[in-house]
Amino acid sequence: MMARPVWTGIVSFGLVSLPIALYTATDSHTIRFHQLQRCTADRIRNKRINERTGDEVDLGEIVKGFDTGSEYVIVEPGELDDIAPGRSKSLEVSGFVDLDTVDPIFFDKTYYLGPRGEQYGKVYALLQRALAESNKAGIATFVMRGREYLVALKAEEDLLTLHTLHWADEIRDPRTEVPDLPGKAEPTAAEVKMAHQLIDALTTDWDPEAFRDTFQEKVKALIEAKASGEAVEKAEPAAQPTGVVDLMEALRASVERARSPKDTGEKASASKNTERGKKPAAKKRTSGAGSLRSLTKAELYEKATKAGVKGRSSMTHDQLADALAKAR
Repeated sequence: MMARPVWTGIVSFGLVSLPIALYTATDSHTIRFHQLQRCTADRIRNKRINERTGDEVDLGEIVKGFDTGSEYVIVEPGELDDIAPGRSKSLEVSGFVDLDTVDPIFFDKTYYLGPRGEQYGKVYALLQRALAESNKAGIATFVMRGREYLVALKAEEDLLTLHTLHWADEIRDPRTEVPDLPGKAEPTAAEVKMAHQLIDALTTDWDPEAFRDTFQEKVKALIEAKASGEAVEKAEPAAQPTGVVDLMEALRASVERARSPKDTGEKASASKNTERGKKPAAKKRTSGAGSLRSLTKAELYEKATKAGVKGRSSMTHDQLADALAKAR
């Protein structure tokens, strides 16, 4: 039985769009307990209230119970610590691995690590520096809150971080989870080459500060508009799937749109002049947002990337032009 998607939509790059469905990538095999009142099978709810009697239960009277289907197996809080003596207090690195060999799907939560006292600062700094320079992570296991974790210890700038990892048997097989995988469908060599050109044209530096939750901003704007009785501006319609027949044309158009004027118009003009035996005309210097508005948004975005304009990913065409004019 195929898993149901948790979200469906379309992913787009350039003028190419692809309908997608999101599926849960991992399963947790953590044993889950219900809280019960000791010597009963009565569940403990929020505020520690006995659901059968309605009486509040003291924290010391609460034990863990695992539902087997026919009865509860009672586990005292201290019993979990007894079966792992010392492991709930220690984190022992069993080895170091190259960070590049750890598939991103294994990473779960991230924690910061800090030294417990100034006297341990040198040891902390030594491990941080060694991991950073070697691009390795320490792999370890430890017990926290009644659960054992597989973790990776790594360096992040000037501190150490700990990343919990999924166990191997928690990773779902995409071939059984995701329907309609391409299988034997193979793109042509020309399509692959054009896709590489599109990726190169849209390549930029990773700048997390350039992104923000614009949907939440629109939600706030929606609330304010409705509160004041104003009209609500609707979003643009979702992108349509790219058909197999027009895939190459969509790729070609995307590359052309993503290229800068220097790679398109100016080169074409220079080529024509050369064919006629003329020297390329000297370029006129233009300034201000007016001349920039004649460019496409993709061309403006590329210039904004080179100029280091902050927040460019969420700007409109005119906002990019104005920002570039100020940057000049």
